[in-house]
Amino acid sequence: MQGFSKGFTYFICLVSAMGGLLFGYDWVVIGGAKPFYELYFGISSSPVMQGVAMTTALVGCLIGAMVAGAAADKYGRKPLLMLSAVLFTVSAIATGLFNDFTMFNIARFVGGVGIGVASALAPMYIAEVSPAEIRGRMVSLNQMTIVLGILSAQIVNMLLARDTTVAESQTWNVEWGWRWMFWAETLPAALFLFMSFFIPESPVFMQLKAVGTKLAKKEAGLRELFQHKYGKVLLLGLVIAVFQQWCGTNVIFNYAQEIFVGAGFNVDGMFINIVITGIANVVFTIVALYTIEKWGRRTLMLLGAGGLGLIYLTLGTCYFMGVTGVMMVVLVVTAISVYAMTLGPVTWTLLAEIFPHRVRGIAMATCTFALWVGCCTLTFSFPSMNAALGSSGTFWIYSAICICAFLFLLRNCPETKGKSLEELENELVKQ
Repeated sequence: MQGFSKGFTYFICLVSAMGGLLFGYDWVVIGGAKPFYELYFGISSSPVMQGVAMTTALVGCLIGAMVAGAAADKYGRKPLLMLSAVLFTVSAIATGLFNDFTMFNIARFVGGVGIGVASALAPMYIAEVSPAEIRGRMVSLNQMTIVLGILSAQIVNMLLARDTTVAESQTWNVEWGWRWMFWAETLPAALFLFMSFFIPESPVFMQLKAVGTKLAKKEAGLRELFQHKYGKVLLLGLVIAVFQQWCGTNVIFNYAQEIFVGAGFNVDGMFINIVITGIANVVFTIVALYTIEKWGRRTLMLLGAGGLGLIYLTLGTCYFMGVTGVMMVVLVVTAISVYAMTLGPVTWTLLAEIFPHRVRGIAMATCTFALWVGCCTLTFSFPSMNAALGSSGTFWIYSAICICAFLFLLRNCPETKGKSLEELENELVKQ
């Protein structure tokens, strides 16, 4: 962490955070492509196949996150970030190229592996190269690039989707529009790969490898991570990772069509509202960059859990009462805003901070794996939950989850701002 100038530290953090940009784009682009590839592949009347198409990349995320920690502890952080860039590039080209539904899903799976690797490695790498006084802001930079990737995907989707009321335009959307939505990712993916050649290896990884036989001979594994002394901090990491997904906000991005159409908007209005949510996401992530070092991680996590619990309770009630129009957009944008300045960035910051050096790689991979299990189950279950319970019942369930998480965090979430990684290790891990 010493030895890097401030300017160079910002540079390498920004390059690493480009993995977040691609993570955000790849994750959300499918939401805009969804109405068109479903018609192309003939799955528009099959909730199960829709769930499969939306979940395939998330299964790849599970695999990527699973292997990222052990591989990063063995080979280093930098090679894994470069690998994720290659996977993003290949997936972006292949997803739009294939005409077969199975091959489409395989290409999405490859991109998902890239997401899993980048989501585990980027925040960890940034935390390891950043000094304590700006570490929260630097790790939040990764979330900033994620939401910029999300907004980029939303804008690209809106610009590429032609007027759905014109038959010729609708045909173009179904044949080619959704392909170009995926292909647009190729340029930033190639740029990430090129820039990753210029970043150094993490100093923490180099230190562990230089310590000698005692630490370098054998990388930490799951058996060591699940020792009693790590139990409390591991439980905290797993809970906040899964909760970031099961708070429900991410279904707004992946299932925007169902949510906004259910609120009374047509497909063209849907795209406009999606971009509005994306702008709110970016604006309030910028707010998070300034509040995370002032308000602290614990305060923001509690604000996120409690705030979303109340918003989803209100949103579910409005759906139940048949409310439509601008009121629904306001509630959705408010939910996105609260998430963007709290659970979105702070989860990744906490996960990158709370684990000791010895097990950080495998712990980050384990928690990121749990996060993507949460995302996978959330994404796959939403169509069925929405069909069975309606939007009101679905958002009431998310509200209950948020309230339970608030109570857990109130009791167990520590404050980590301004403390070195070594200080946190001494405080959070039983010696």
